[in-house]
Amino acid sequence: MTNAIGLAETAALVGDPGRANMLAALLDGRALTATELAWTAGITAATASGHLGRLVEGRLLQVAQQGRHRYFRLASPEVARMLEGILVVAGAAAPAGMRRATPRIDPDLRAARTCYDHLAGRLGVGIADALVARGLIVLGSEAGEATEAGRAWLAAFGVASERTGSARRVFCRPCLDWSERRPHLAGLLGAALCRRCEDLGWIARVRNGRAVTVTEAGRRGFVEVLGFEP
Repeated sequence: MTNAIGLAETAALVGDPGRANMLAALLDGRALTATELAWTAGITAATASGHLGRLVEGRLLQVAQQGRHRYFRLASPEVARMLEGILVVAGAAAPAGMRRATPRIDPDLRAARTCYDHLAGRLGVGIADALVARGLIVLGSEAGEATEAGRAWLAAFGVASERTGSARRVFCRPCLDWSERRPHLAGLLGAALCRRCEDLGWIARVRNGRAVTVTEAGRRGFVEVLGFEP
């Protein structure tokens, strides 16, 4: 019963459109002021203040004081994962005649972002699609593996294709992308590909956020190596 009450209370916090828009605006990992969040959500400063107080009290947000300003950010990676999961479910087709409120998501996040330590958005999904289409990985509903050709390709690309040490993390798994509604790659392989793309200078992280940009070198590289244009 306690778990059910906690679930209902958390769902109620996320369920208000104004609060949902503010939470969605913080998915990129940045910290924003109450004024910025009010503008993003399209609500008054007074309304935003009340909402933010409830979100902090409900442990969905944390607040930090810097000078005269108070900055709000998501309280934990678990909160971000919960929100992304809700966005996936919310993206399903609504019943006929039913209107669905759409959180305001930064277009840069939809294009390319990190999902903790692996790539997501159109870029992440594009990489997954290219590897599957070329027969380099086989991706199931719960996990994936590199083919013989895939192991050779990964080695040439500079990514280990085998589990090392005593790591318990799965080598490769699909992670449903909340903006594309299709899987990108997570697990050890997803993290390794993200690091390698960064080492090659193909992507650059946006400061204080989860969005990434594809560099000119990256645009050429993705076309030449994987056959798709990000």
